[in-house]
Amino acid sequence: MMACDCRVSTHRQKVDSQKADILRWLTGHAVAPAAIPWFEDIESGTTLKRPAFDRMQPGIFAGTIRTVVVWKLDRIARRQREGVHLLAEWCERRGRVVGITPQRDLSGAVGRLVARVLFGLAEIEHAYRRERQAAGIAVAKRQGRYHGRAKGTTKAQPARARLLHERGCTVAELGQALQLSPRTAYRYLATAEKT
Repeated sequence: MMACDCRVSTHRQKVDSQKADILRWLTGHAVAPAAIPWFEDIESGTTLKRPAFDRMQPGIFAGTIRTVVVWKLDRIARRQREGVHLLAEWCERRGRVVGITPQRDLSGAVGRLVARVLFGLAEIEHAYRRERQAAGIAVAKRQGRYHGRAKGTTKAQPARARLLHERGCTVAELGQALQLSPRTAYRYLATAEKT
């Protein structure tokens, strides 16, 4: 059996373009899209603790899902170590990952090698993006155009932090998923408890 996995990082983003490309790929390979389960998450790729992803994994480990189709490999993970480890686990269970942009079949030893390189590139790009953002903020501060967020605004909703915490995420995982410091994550949990 095949499954399709889509992920975006924020609620402002949509999985529509990923789904459209995956549907084209399925149709081109004579696979009926209606017969395939779809797993969609709105979570950071820096964490593997994602609700739909967590629902998909037991099928892979049980052997009921043999192929996972993703738009790009970085939709699975943004960190090399976690991505390669996960792919190795799936391959040990004779699982297969197909990334359609660019099209790659990541099964077998060569697939794992390619995956290692691609996960490494995704991790580097993630780090570069954060560096560019920090550099942009530094320039804006020097020019007097950046004053931080207005007091009382937050990066994410405290209720979202509480929901993820109730689903078993640790404070460190909350920090990764919502891009918060541990201190802010604790503050969000305290705020959510009061509401």
